[in-house]
Amino acid sequence: MEDVWKLTEATLRQQCRVTGVIEPATRLREDLGLDSLALLTLAVAAEDHFRLCLNEDPESPPSTVGDFVELVEKRLAEGRPHA
Repeated sequence: MEDVWKLTEATLRQQCRVTGVIEPATRLREDLGLDSLALLTLAVAAEDHFRLCLNEDPESPPSTVGDFVELVEKRLAEGRPHA
């Protein structure tokens, strides 16, 4: 879903201050240098914008931008409302 990608990229650039290349295989921590606060910022932006609850597995959080986008799209398809 292109809307999820656009929101993710915009959040990374504007709120997380990412200036490098953002592709689906780009790793959130290793390549973009996101810390816990930046990851939380990204998750909250998606939850607020799409009115959903990501509820990701803390043992297996998204590691790439593509993983994050897939998680948001999966929750949208499931119709998980915002808690």
